[in-house]
Amino acid sequence: MKSLNKLNISGKEVLPLVEGGKGVAVSNGLTAGSWAKAGGVGTFSCVNPDSYDADGNAIPQIYHGKTRRERFRELKDYAIQGGIEQARIANKTAGGNGRIHMNVLWEAGGTVEILHGVLSETKGLIHGVTCGAGMPYGVAEIVAGYEVFYHPIVSSARAFNALWKRSYKKIPEWLGGVVYEDPWLAGGHNGLSNVEDPEVPQAPYERVAELRKIMRANGLDDTPIIMAGGVWYLRDWQDWLDNDELGPIAFQFGTRPLLTKESPISNAWKARLMSLQDGDILLQRFSPTGFYSSAVKNDMLNELQARTDHQVEYRAKPEDEFSTELKLGPRGRPVYLRELDLATAEGFIANGLTEGMKTPDSTLMFVSSETSQQILADQTGCMCCLSQCRFSNWADNEEGTTGRRADPRSFCIQKALQSIAHTEDIQSGLMFSGHNGYMFGQDPFYSNGFIPTVEELVARIITGD
Repeated sequence: MKSLNKLNISGKEVLPLVEGGKGVAVSNGLTAGSWAKAGGVGTFSCVNPDSYDADGNAIPQIYHGKTRRERFRELKDYAIQGGIEQARIANKTAGGNGRIHMNVLWEAGGTVEILHGVLSETKGLIHGVTCGAGMPYGVAEIVAGYEVFYHPIVSSARAFNALWKRSYKKIPEWLGGVVYEDPWLAGGHNGLSNVEDPEVPQAPYERVAELRKIMRANGLDDTPIIMAGGVWYLRDWQDWLDNDELGPIAFQFGTRPLLTKESPISNAWKARLMSLQDGDILLQRFSPTGFYSSAVKNDMLNELQARTDHQVEYRAKPEDEFSTELKLGPRGRPVYLRELDLATAEGFIANGLTEGMKTPDSTLMFVSSETSQQILADQTGCMCCLSQCRFSNWADNEEGTTGRRADPRSFCIQKALQSIAHTEDIQSGLMFSGHNGYMFGQDPFYSNGFIPTVEELVARIITGD
């Protein structure tokens, strides 16, 4: 294994090893500070970060507002207070070592206000901000205004080029690095575009080489690229080190830090990671963001898949081939199907899927009465955690809506992520993971159920294993 040379990241020479930022309290101040203390770049998430009471217990994020606007205000206040607390914990834990980054999502609800709220109260505690999920044009100006480095997360050279031309070229001195997040291998939300096939992954080397080419054309020869997604053993990436074509490269680890003593995830989640098999992580498009995302298969994902399978097209009035009447609900209000779909719909109803819920795509999704009531309750209780939500039809605009019908085939992502982060229930929450999560069960480092500290994990990674 080649030796790792330190890189200048966010203003300091550090190991080219970065902790990936995992939202909703999974990457926190303790994990980030521990990673920085080991000499790398630790990242805490500012997407629903935890705050604590006087006894050190996480304060449940319960929403009391009667309107979506009121709950949106509460969500932003929770995030600002939590972000400040996590930054202080990370800084204290790091003890002046490494670098501390904060991760935000551009398409999350209230990101601009949250950035200002946290950065204005944490001078000197946060050295860099990583930001993806969408096209974060505005992050550079905001973050640089606090003399903090910005690190955009992109999944193609094309995306970075657009960001550079529109925004980043105006503030190049605070561009600390570019995170290339592989859209086929990374956990969480993935940046697959409409021109890329989710079933046909492309090798990351060529895509990163193209990114470096674009960066060099704009004078960014020495700006690090951080490879994220699919990184497990560094020995598998040796040809990327000291590579003139790629330039300075760091590596981001998102999945492996889940299984450390400092990681706040539940014991049930950690045990599930140990038992994963190749193929247990699903790349799917159920997320209310509209993005693809990668998560461990469980009851929740199975239910979402079933919802998409239990659909037929309909029209509100008779139209061409949609002339066969089906009466829905206690009032027997008619909708119109193709004749060939009537038997399918009646079969769903006979099997207990008695509620036909309308989707934005002019389909009826058939679910049980209990599931229908839960979906409606979740939609009504929307906390506005996204700038636009296809599940509830919330949007952060004057109207407070996307203008489209809410989509019952999706789910409340806030509820699903809070559940997985704060309970032992690993079946009804969203368990994000990179696609190499099955390696926990194959890597001898974790044999006999061994769970390392962050320090032990970083030391292991440096060896190439």
